[in-house]
Amino acid sequence: MKRRCLATVIGASLISAGVYGQSTTSNIYGQVPAEKGNSVVIRSDTGLRREIQVDSSGRYNATQLPVGNYTVTLMRNGTAVQTHDHVVLNVGVGVNVSFAEQPVQAKQLSGVSVTANSTPPIDVSSVDSRTVITAQQLAALPLGRSAEAAALLAPGAVLDGGGFSSTTGAALPSFGGSSVETNAYYINGFNTTDPWLGQGGITLPYGSISQEEVYTGGYSAQYGRSDGGVLNLIGKSGTNEWHFGGQMLYTPGDLVGTQANTYYANGLPPLPVAGNLFDPNSRDRQWSAVYDAYLGGPIIKDKLFFFLSAEMTNVGGRAVGPVASSEGSPINSGGIAPATGTAQNFQQHQPKWYAKINWNITDKNLLELTAASSKQETSGSVYDYDYKNLQETALAGYANDTKSGGHFWSAKFTSYITDDLTFTALYGQMKTFNYSVPVGYNPDETYISGATYQNPALNNGVPNNGDQIVSSLTNPYYTTNNLRLSLTYVLGDHTISAGIDNLQSRALNQLTEDSGPGYQWAYGYTPNPTEALVPALGVGPIANYPNGASGYYVSQNVSTQGGNLTSVQHAEYIEDQWQVSDRWLLSIGLRDDGFTNENASSQPYMRQTKPQWSPRIGFSWDVNGDGSFKVYGNAGRYYLGGLLVTGLEANPVLITQQYYTYSGIAANGTPTGLTQVSQPVSANNFYGQTPNPNTVTAQNLKSEDQDEFILGFTKTLGSSWIYGAKAMRRTLQHDVEQYCDNQRIIDKAASMGIDDVSNATCYYFNPGQANTFAVQDPSGAFHNVTLTNAELGLPSLSLKYYSLETFLEHPFDGKWYGKIDYLFSRSYGNTESLGQTDIQALAANLDTYWNFPELMQYAGGPLGQDHTHQIKAYGYYQLTPEWQVSANLTLVSGGPKNCLGLYGPNQTDPDGYGSLYNWCNGQPAPPGAAGRMPWMKQVDVGVRYRPAFAENKLGFSLDVVNLFNSQTPLNEYSEYNNPTVPAAPNPLYGTPMLLQTPRYVRFGVTYDY
Repeated sequence: MKRRCLATVIGASLISAGVYGQSTTSNIYGQVPAEKGNSVVIRSDTGLRREIQVDSSGRYNATQLPVGNYTVTLMRNGTAVQTHDHVVLNVGVGVNVSFAEQPVQAKQLSGVSVTANSTPPIDVSSVDSRTVITAQQLAALPLGRSAEAAALLAPGAVLDGGGFSSTTGAALPSFGGSSVETNAYYINGFNTTDPWLGQGGITLPYGSISQEEVYTGGYSAQYGRSDGGVLNLIGKSGTNEWHFGGQMLYTPGDLVGTQANTYYANGLPPLPVAGNLFDPNSRDRQWSAVYDAYLGGPIIKDKLFFFLSAEMTNVGGRAVGPVASSEGSPINSGGIAPATGTAQNFQQHQPKWYAKINWNITDKNLLELTAASSKQETSGSVYDYDYKNLQETALAGYANDTKSGGHFWSAKFTSYITDDLTFTALYGQMKTFNYSVPVGYNPDETYISGATYQNPALNNGVPNNGDQIVSSLTNPYYTTNNLRLSLTYVLGDHTISAGIDNLQSRALNQLTEDSGPGYQWAYGYTPNPTEALVPALGVGPIANYPNGASGYYVSQNVSTQGGNLTSVQHAEYIEDQWQVSDRWLLSIGLRDDGFTNENASSQPYMRQTKPQWSPRIGFSWDVNGDGSFKVYGNAGRYYLGGLLVTGLEANPVLITQQYYTYSGIAANGTPTGLTQVSQPVSANNFYGQTPNPNTVTAQNLKSEDQDEFILGFTKTLGSSWIYGAKAMRRTLQHDVEQYCDNQRIIDKAASMGIDDVSNATCYYFNPGQANTFAVQDPSGAFHNVTLTNAELGLPSLSLKYYSLETFLEHPFDGKWYGKIDYLFSRSYGNTESLGQTDIQALAANLDTYWNFPELMQYAGGPLGQDHTHQIKAYGYYQLTPEWQVSANLTLVSGGPKNCLGLYGPNQTDPDGYGSLYNWCNGQPAPPGAAGRMPWMKQVDVGVRYRPAFAENKLGFSLDVVNLFNSQTPLNEYSEYNNPTVPAAPNPLYGTPMLLQTPRYVRFGVTYDY
């Protein structure tokens, strides 16, 4: 009876708890008897105390509370009359703590948690789509030890088919069919997203995550700059009680499953090194060990607290490279990618640390200081490899010492000016880097690629890779500043928030150049030496030159690009959480985003600062008025600014190839007896010129933006279950890509009487619509030239995603927890926005979308992150107070297979892009025309044991990830024609480029005091 009464009053007369996006706070609110002298005192286990007055209708609302454990007490004329203990406040999830009409003794309610009633909890105060994973769930479930692996529990989250990893080595997830570059990362409210490529972000030591909030859509106007997913990590804080402990995890190499070899799937290369073997993955070996320790407690009780943690992951093993080079080489999530023809014995260290200080200056003023670091450091020895006998041979040198990742600090001040008015300010700085320092680097040696296409008459049939194992030199670092200011005011039924959200990032020392003498040699072969080698670039038949009749040739490749860059992103917002009635909550928000990107001379090359309004509106309907049935919806627009990498073309870029025939091969692999076939040529006109900012970007460029619509419901089923469904639709409205068909612009300028224009770069533009380009005449004057989409020769822009999710969940009742989720979705169109899965390209200036009209013919179809069916089930069961078992099941249908070849029925290369057109063996081949990848299936299991003799402080664990050692290909090589020999079939076409991670067994020992 008491529980039923409590559930009823908790559902009554709801007050808005707000929608906080990537925040670190939430609300406690509720209904109390409307009597004179009533107030509510809220006290946390960190000593924070707030007393909230009750309004005339008996309602109260305490906003902007840090997450944690609270005691909520009803006071009457200064005397405590009722208390709720152990109220758990999760990030962004408001908790309704109401009090019955008749006073109940405090001891009767002591120990009651609002989230542990007989009726399972439904958050009727939110209008978004999120998954909150607690520290308890992270510890219980058999997951990969990263925030990204935990995020895969969220509906619509899948492992990226491109195989991309973060700067600290974690495999990246895709959310809602979006590119991994459109995700955003936060720690304690600070934006830690990689500013260069959007490749993940800094994360916390796994054991220091108090809560991980995964957004898959519908967040408020307070946050933006993402149209994928958001990983919001809340770190642990110290309390009035001392806590310390540690953990050791070990994954022995002998218990790591054997990865499947990959083989040429479309014939053999001219000189097969080891038959049809391409990559001997079965010879890879890896072990890992993790050491974690933490300490937290009070410096001054109820006033000042700290929490410190450190984690070190050591990884060692051997990685064998593929037999031959390939376009779009697989990206190893661990960061180990040996060069062709070599094996690497590697050592990898992944240090992380986290520090948090909480200072309750007064009951009304709080200060939080956060600092964290996450890095990945790799070194190793490189050996030549005998693929016939599958063994290492001579020492070839030493791998680069690499270091990636970074660190940040932030400070957040919160002032409860009055019961109704709260001010918050957050500022922080981050530095990230991507060092690669050669060990024993010899600048006199030249890097060799394509050695399997060397003339066998000149190397005795043995490919000569030379002695240079360093392909390029780079040593950049990046800085980020993040400032957020906000005011929140509770005015009756309205909770109004307004503020600014500013972010500035810089790329420094961002220069990448070829190793050795500043160029590389790339060998090639054509079976048709009497035909033009690269007609689009004016490279004629090599048979016209000495030694060219054999079909063998070589190109001298030069690549130098980079320079300092700056990105400034600012936003202003206002939002109203309006509790229209006891059962209806309406969220109305408006955000304005502005973006400016500057080159090394501080000249803007991309300016998107006109008002870019992002309306957000959502609702929540508490159908029955008791929190047992919620219907909700959300509609919003989200803008995305340009990453720093877009500035590669804003500074000088030199990328050329110069072709030769040759008569010999020196001992170091370089060609001799050279005969020049061409001048240096560049497919995208990158000849080292410094572009004028006017000629980098189309005029009045619109930012990438996406519209999103969500409608769903959540309902209780009996007293122990929750079920629900949600529909989502996303539509890309504008995209920012590159257009490189300069001749069309030149021709249009000539038709306007503007002749001899200087126009030799690609432009950033908005595909699918008319664009205006600036061209420069011989006098130096600029002229605007407008081309319609038809004149550009391009199709309409299309990227659409829709999904329908259903789920059934059993909240933890002290015995067990479980959830099963099914999602049907489609992602289709003619662009992936940022990145391109099938060729493993990141960023708009690295993919091939929209560069030339021919590349966009037959480009429409299912996109790289399209997975029609997703089934996820996970949970844990407390067998006894000492023993717990857990499991995680993932079933994801495969993405589309693509076949990219030479252009048209005659298989030509009009744009110099080789085998990257949507044609296959002379036939149109839109995405998915080659079929579908197989289903990805994975089962993970775990066991936890906390013996009573150690007071449950000592724990032992055993996890088996990918129990059945599934080896599903997640992506395949899609180029039908040979990238090096375009007229010949590509033996790698259809060969898996990315496989599921093999089974591994992880043992653990934990002590928590």
